[in-house]
Amino acid sequence: MNIHYLSETEYLVKDVLVDHIHERPFCIFDLEGTGIFVEKEYITQFGAIIYQNGKILRKFSSLVKSPKLVPERVEQLTGISNESLTNAPAFAEAYQQFIDFCGTAVLVTQAGYEYDLPMLHKHCRMSNISLFENRVIDTKALFAKLHPELFDVFSTDYLVRHYQIKTNDIKRHDALGDCVLISRILDQILMEYKERNIYEFNIKEGLTVKRFAIPAMYLKEE
Repeated sequence: MNIHYLSETEYLVKDVLVDHIHERPFCIFDLEGTGIFVEKEYITQFGAIIYQNGKILRKFSSLVKSPKLVPERVEQLTGISNESLTNAPAFAEAYQQFIDFCGTAVLVTQAGYEYDLPMLHKHCRMSNISLFENRVIDTKALFAKLHPELFDVFSTDYLVRHYQIKTNDIKRHDALGDCVLISRILDQILMEYKERNIYEFNIKEGLTVKRFAIPAMYLKEE
């Protein structure tokens, strides 16, 4: 898989192939952090679920000790306080638990090509450990592949509205809660793939996807 940032608003992904997408187990994952800017922020929580055939089979969640304090606005958003991270495991320990949980499953994330993967790359470099070799699907790219006629930013809220997904029973901006929400988005997208008799996610030449917009609360912090 290759990801190239074309501009502040778009990226190009290519060389991705995941076959048997309607049958295989996926590990849906999400990260919370001290902020949105990868170069200066740190992971505070892992969340992951094993998901297959529309069912959640197992769940994983771990806080992560951060070298940077959680800003008050982010604490209000995520519910993760600096006090709650006092006895949290270091990144290397939490990451090992995460990859043990995922095993060889294909990973699925929402906006992960822009945030989660770069954050993991950064933390692995800092800890001098290797990044997993699992293939990774981003639901934004899955959706963009289906809908070349649409030019919006396929944010979580956009996809929730598009598919009219129920969210009132989910804790948003919690890594595990967001994994449950991503599973509902993935389920809707895969139904569209099945309706069109598409059985693999295959990007050879490249797919352009709109990047997420930085939320106003983070711009204010700048």
